[in-house]
Amino acid sequence: MTDTGGGADTGGGADTGAEDALLLREAEKIVTALGRTFPGLCEVVLHDLRDPEHAVRAIENNLSGRAVGDPATELGLARIEDPGYPDVLQNYPNRFPDGRPAKSTSIGIRNSAGVYIAAICLNLDVSLFATVSRSLARLVATEDAGLPVEETLSSRTAGELRALVEEFAAARGTTPRGLDAAARQALVRSLKERGFLQVKHAVPTLTDLLGVSRATVYNYLR
Repeated sequence: MTDTGGGADTGGGADTGAEDALLLREAEKIVTALGRTFPGLCEVVLHDLRDPEHAVRAIENNLSGRAVGDPATELGLARIEDPGYPDVLQNYPNRFPDGRPAKSTSIGIRNSAGVYIAAICLNLDVSLFATVSRSLARLVATEDAGLPVEETLSSRTAGELRALVEEFAAARGTTPRGLDAAARQALVRSLKERGFLQVKHAVPTLTDLLGVSRATVYNYLR
């Protein structure tokens, strides 16, 4: 795996050594808390980069099969060798030894001298989410049922009816009362197919908008 960060010889004497030990102790608290926040889903590892041959200092939610005292990974060694290595490498693809895909993040920790002395690494098991994602995709999938009319599940209102009539007329560069007979007939039939003539007071609303009688509206429907 390529999931750790690295450091180099701190060389700062007793003071630096005490500081490094403190940083590692504090980092271990973070690893424990993160691991317990995402039980069974995200492996969280603390690497002591002062000792690359035995870098793994703490591991929560062990998904990779590693153990405390195991060596640093390739990424950790690269960070150890390069002081200019990025502090954070986030959301990069990875893979557990058994082949499960993972999403990893590596956070390098420097001491006051700017030297990497540790790294906190998170390895999220995304195989579980991939399965859920496929299941959800199947669940929300729809089919073309070849419906003769378009169905909506909202209740029609007189306001929607009025808006549709005005939009129909505006699209033809006129007002509802300026529509010719053929256009009025097409409009009324379209409104019926879409269920708008079931709206309370639909016909009186149409007669008022179009400036025609009720008899004319019913005649358009024949």
